[in-house]
Amino acid sequence: MGVLDILQKKNTGLPEHYRHMSESEMVTRIRAIKEQMGPELYLPGHHYQKDEVIQFADDTGDSLKLAQLSAENEQAKYIVFCGVHFMAETADILSSDEQIVVLPDMRAGCSMADMADIYQTEKAWEILQETFGDTIIPLTYVNSTASIKSFVGKNGGATVTSSNAKAMVEWALTQKERILFLPDQHLGRNTAYDLGVPLEQMAVWDPISNVLECDSLIDDVRVILWKGHCSVHEKFTMENIKQVRKEMPDVTVLVHPECTFDVVQASDINGSTKKIINTIEHAPAGSSWAIGTEMNLVNRLIQTHPDKKIVSLNPNMCPCLTMNRIDLPHLLWALESIREGEVINQIKVDKETTNFAKIALERMLDKSI
Repeated sequence: MGVLDILQKKNTGLPEHYRHMSESEMVTRIRAIKEQMGPELYLPGHHYQKDEVIQFADDTGDSLKLAQLSAENEQAKYIVFCGVHFMAETADILSSDEQIVVLPDMRAGCSMADMADIYQTEKAWEILQETFGDTIIPLTYVNSTASIKSFVGKNGGATVTSSNAKAMVEWALTQKERILFLPDQHLGRNTAYDLGVPLEQMAVWDPISNVLECDSLIDDVRVILWKGHCSVHEKFTMENIKQVRKEMPDVTVLVHPECTFDVVQASDINGSTKKIINTIEHAPAGSSWAIGTEMNLVNRLIQTHPDKKIVSLNPNMCPCLTMNRIDLPHLLWALESIREGEVINQIKVDKETTNFAKIALERMLDKSI
């Protein structure tokens, strides 16, 4: 088993003086560093980042797209990833050994990715192999740790994104009789159901109690869903949909497939972040939309499409807290540290983990792109 080796060089927490700088001073300093370093510095920014950070992004996109762009950017010596931990890991896996990946704030994690660790996964695999024999292929959402991606690659499986989940689940079902889908049960359930797998043929693996939750005969199970979820998307409810349809009779409800099964079924359209953005961009002027995804992105869509009526499906929704760890003070600190020759918060995945994780990623890229 590969051991994840995360280097945290001179990381003692944000120096106090950054907390007292004005926004204008930080913006000026960041712009100056970007201009000074030129193509040697690359800043990918995830769609869920704050506007104060996304303004500096060289590219915006979902996690996998940004990791691929990082790998393709051979000029960049430093990749300062404005996202969360697993995204920076994926960028390090796909980029060259000479490139240095930095996460401005190590606290920027992902609660979903944290719901499946390698020790739980190996224990689950052992029990499931005893139960079902060699009939299972593992798939993991890219929103998972490098160690989980590596485990999946080592055991014949692949990664998936919300954009290509259908294609990958369809492929996996041609490889083995059953799938273990980590770590988001909702994306797994919604995808498998859309492909014609009935709910009765799905079971949920609880990694805390090491129990398979199943309402049907064990032999009928085709999809084993890891008991994990996105803490943002799980907060959209049926009550939200009922309320918005009452207040906006002509509304189209558009949600991410990380939402619960009932919410996805009650929506008009569901799809990845990219699909949500594209749908709004091509929607006619005057149309009404309630969007069930992260608030920073919804607010950005509202600002960039004033010709449409757009609201959050849950008006009380907060932005993703871990994504919001990346802010101007941490970004400036990371950039000034690089300029001064003292890299902080470097993300480095060890070679064995990288090798098998890359196999899982490449299997996906070969099958779905």
